Amino acid sequence: MIPVAFDYHRPSSVDEAIELLSDDAKLLAGGHSLLPAMKLRLSSPGALIDIGRIAELNYIREDGGTVAIGATTTHHQIESSALVSANASALAQAASVIGDPQVRNKGTIGGSLAHADPAADYPAAILALGAEIVVRGPDGARSIPADEFFIDLFLTALAPDEIITEVRVPAAEKSAYVKFPHPASRFAVVGCAVASAGGAVKVAFTGVANAAFRDSGVEEALSGGLSEESIAAAAARAADGQEVLADHFAGEEYRRHLAKVFARKALAAIA
Repeated sequence: MIPVAFDYHRPSSVDEAIELLSDDAKLLAGGHSLLPAMKLRLSSPGALIDIGRIAELNYIREDGGTVAIGATTTHHQIESSALVSANASALAQAASVIGDPQVRNKGTIGGSLAHADPAADYPAAILALGAEIVVRGPDGARSIPADEFFIDLFLTALAPDEIITEVRVPAAEKSAYVKFPHPASRFAVVGCAVASAGGAVKVAFTGVANAAFRDSGVEEALSGGLSEESIAAAAARAADGQEVLADHFAGEEYRRHLAKVFARKALAAIA
């Protein structure tokens, strides 16, 4: 199908992009989620604001023990970054299994997080690593902890007049991301990210529920450290108390089983 008519803007700065934002406008970066929706007329914005070539949004750098990543940095740039691999390997691993090479070379971390697909790979890694999402709007910039960012199905704490500008990822001692991919879309049927820092282990899932989430039950079971016994006991609690997604490919029972299997795989990877 052909999208409805729309205006196209290509601002040269974040401030200019913010000025162009309206209720009838959508931000365009990589476009891998937005453009298919427009072609199917599931989304019909009156204007597109193309931020994909704003230079100030594309970078990966170290900043006081934190890896700072610009919003339009591509998945390929993240998966191939030595700095990300050394400090937040779960994020590099998540980037490396997104879609296919075409998607990884055009898709962006900011676009993926703003879209908040329940089966996207980044959210689990962002949660386990304890990242913060920096956003900017007409009233200035603010930082949103990952634990507060993902709210529900395609719903985040990002305000309609705000733009994600940066993702700040604290360095982890060890981290990993593993997933069971859908054979057609490569989205995560179940994905699990884990990260250890200062003796604590964080565990997060994607693909399991309406939004990515930290699994407190698994984390509590690991309070005594990572051993074969504690990993087995912790993995057995995966997704307990969660309202689990079900579709024609994976029912609730199957997804719960996969959550346990991939929690164990991810934890074994950092043990």
